[in-house]
Amino acid sequence: MSTLERLEQTIAARAEASPEESYVAKLNVKGLPVIAKKVGEEAVEAVIAAVTGSGEELVSESADLLFHLLVLLQAKGVSLGDVMAELERREGLSGLDEKAARNE
Repeated sequence: MSTLERLEQTIAARAEASPEESYVAKLNVKGLPVIAKKVGEEAVEAVIAAVTGSGEELVSESADLLFHLLVLLQAKGVSLGDVMAELERREGLSGLDEKAARNE
């Protein structure tokens, strides 16, 4: 099992915890718009780190982004497996061809 899969399981378990005991539970109580906003904030921080920061900063912000994205996926009932299956479906396709197919 990969680190992301273990993290997904941890997030699912903590979603049912008390908000006083779990950051994931606290996010879930605040609702989907707050979780989505947090993903956006972390994405912006990752972009800023990529442009102006060090490699270490980018690694840290990327970890935050992946964590919050997994929280968002869990809140929407979408599994990491679903995302991985989509990436596997796209594997070997040209990015330009894949994007053109989405616009048809």
